[in-house]
Amino acid sequence: MLKPFLYPGILEAGCDEAGRGCLCGPVSCAAVILPPDFECPELNDSKQLTEKKRAELRPYIEENALAWAVVMVDADEIDRINILNASIIGMHRALDRLSIRPQHILVDGNRFKPYTSPLSIDGDTSTESIPEGIIIPHTTVVKGDATYMSIAAASVLAKTHRDELMDKLAKQYPGYSWEVNKGYPTKAHRAAIATLGVTPLHRKTFRLL
Repeated sequence: MLKPFLYPGILEAGCDEAGRGCLCGPVSCAAVILPPDFECPELNDSKQLTEKKRAELRPYIEENALAWAVVMVDADEIDRINILNASIIGMHRALDRLSIRPQHILVDGNRFKPYTSPLSIDGDTSTESIPEGIIIPHTTVVKGDATYMSIAAASVLAKTHRDELMDKLAKQYPGYSWEVNKGYPTKAHRAAIATLGVTPLHRKTFRLL
């Protein structure tokens, strides 16, 4: 069983990304705030779940979370600012889109940058104790998606939303098997790049061959 919270009794947002190691497409970043009574024994790090199980968990998470958001950072921006910065900025943007403001942020991994709460959130009546425009404290957790429910939930949403997008993009750019590899550096993907060349969606700063 995953842990429900690091700090019980406050609104805690879990953040994670998917697609960081891909050769093409966006990095998908998610933020999720779960209710105190949230239960989901099957929830785990998305990489430990089957595609079918992730698809089953996605609507359950989206329907039962207090707030959630998924943001895509495209390949051009990844090339401009590097994948680490793109992942962090994407998680910041996902936090910006939450309908309520968290009091603490849990982040998968060991790198993050201070996040400043947005100046306004429509309909937010949850956290009068968190003034606008201040830094919300965060904690990074290595393998956090296999430790805390909110990070695991963010992991599932980031992964399923990105996979869905890559399936659509595979139809626009046939031959790269994105519907199978989702843009990750498989032998078949690299072979397709060597044969067909790069697409506008490939990350030019990555080692593509």
